[in-house]
Amino acid sequence: MAQALGENFTAAVERTENILLPAFDSWRSGGLTDMVPASPVPGTFDWLVSIFRAHQKWRELDHKTQRQYDQGLALFANHRLKDGSRTGSKQISDFTKGFVDAVYAKLLVVERSDADGNIIKRERRRFANAAMTACRRAWFVGERAQEAKVPAINPFSRMGLKSRAPGRPARETPTATWDELFAFRRTAKRLGYHSIGTAALLTWEWLQREEHVFGAFEIAHYRPKERPNSVRIVHPKNSEEAWWPLFDEADEPLFPELMTELDAIKASVMSGLAFRRDHPHRRSSTPLPWITERKDLRYLRRIVKKIVVAARLRNELSFTSFRHGGFTEGADSDLTDAELRAAGRHRSKQQLPTYAKRTRKQLIAAAKKRREERARTVLLPDDLVTPPPIVPNNRRV
Repeated sequence: MAQALGENFTAAVERTENILLPAFDSWRSGGLTDMVPASPVPGTFDWLVSIFRAHQKWRELDHKTQRQYDQGLALFANHRLKDGSRTGSKQISDFTKGFVDAVYAKLLVVERSDADGNIIKRERRRFANAAMTACRRAWFVGERAQEAKVPAINPFSRMGLKSRAPGRPARETPTATWDELFAFRRTAKRLGYHSIGTAALLTWEWLQREEHVFGAFEIAHYRPKERPNSVRIVHPKNSEEAWWPLFDEADEPLFPELMTELDAIKASVMSGLAFRRDHPHRRSSTPLPWITERKDLRYLRRIVKKIVVAARLRNELSFTSFRHGGFTEGADSDLTDAELRAAGRHRSKQQLPTYAKRTRKQLIAAAKKRREERARTVLLPDDLVTPPPIVPNNRRV
C-alpha cells in the first residue's frame, strides 16, 4: 500500500530506511530478517559507536567504565531533534561544534510536570558531561580505526565542560576520621571481613585508590626477598610507583599494625592479589579476589556499605573516604607539600601546588609525623591486633 512521505526530505529518507524498507524486507523474508539485528547506516553516529564497541580499546575498559560509556553514548544518540529524528541517525560528516553544543545544552536540563501540571526543570550536569566524554572517546577511537571515514576534527573536544553550575558548591567525597576507621575495622573483623578491614587501614596509611588496593596490590609487592624492608606501592591511574620504607633510621617499624596484618596475609597467600574474599560464609571454597576479571568492584562496595551500616557510621561513607581521611590526617600533621606528594604520588600542580623531589627521607618523615599526631588525639586500635615485635632485615633498602 502506497504511503505519502511528506515534504520534509530528511524525515522521508529516515522513515523509508528505518521503517518502510525493514517492514518490506520482513514481509518478503517471512519474518526472517526480524531475527537479524539491524546494522547501523555507515557514516552515522550509531555506526561510529559500533566501531568503538568493536575496537580493542573498548575491551581494555573495565566493566564500570563500559557501563558509563554505554549510558552516555545512548543518551546522546537517542536524543530527538526538531525534525523527529535521532541524533544517532545523523551522518557524523555533518556534525559541527555548534551542533554538538546545542545537543549538549538540551541534554543538560530535564523537564517534567508535577501533579499540578507545572513544568519543573532539573539539571543533570554530571550525566551530560559524562556523555560528552564518552562521545569524545568514541570519535577518537573511530578516527584511528576508520581514518578515511571519520573526520579528523573531533567536535566533542575542548567543549569547556564545567563540573558544576556557577555558584553551586563542589561535591566532595565524605572524609572519614580515625575513629570511624577504627569502628569500621572492628566491625569488619566481627563480621568476618578481615581483608577489607586490613585494606581500609592500607588505603589510609599508603593513600592508594580503591581500584589499586584490590586490583593492583599483589602480595609479592610486600617485603619481597630482594627488598624485605620495603613495600612496592603502585598507582596505575597515573603510572606512578614507589618503594615505601617500612622502618625508620632506628629500625623501628613505621606501620606496626598494618605490617602485622600483612605479614599474616603473606603467610597464607602465595601469589597474586593480596586482598581476597576471606569471610567464612563465602560461596567459593577458594578465596577469590574482591575485584572481578572485568575490574568490577560492585560486590565489594555492597559489603563496605553493609559494614558501614553495621558499625552505625555515617551512611555517606565509602571505601574512598578512608583514603581521603589519610590525606586529611597528613595535612593536620603539618606535612609539607613535598611529603604529601611523595605519599600520594601526585605530579600535577592542580593536585599539590609545590613540586619537589620525592625521597625516602620524606616518606619516613611523613609516616612519623602522622603517627605522632594520631597518638596525641586518639588511641591506636589495640583490640584489633597486638603487634609482635617486627624485626627488619639488616640489609638496608
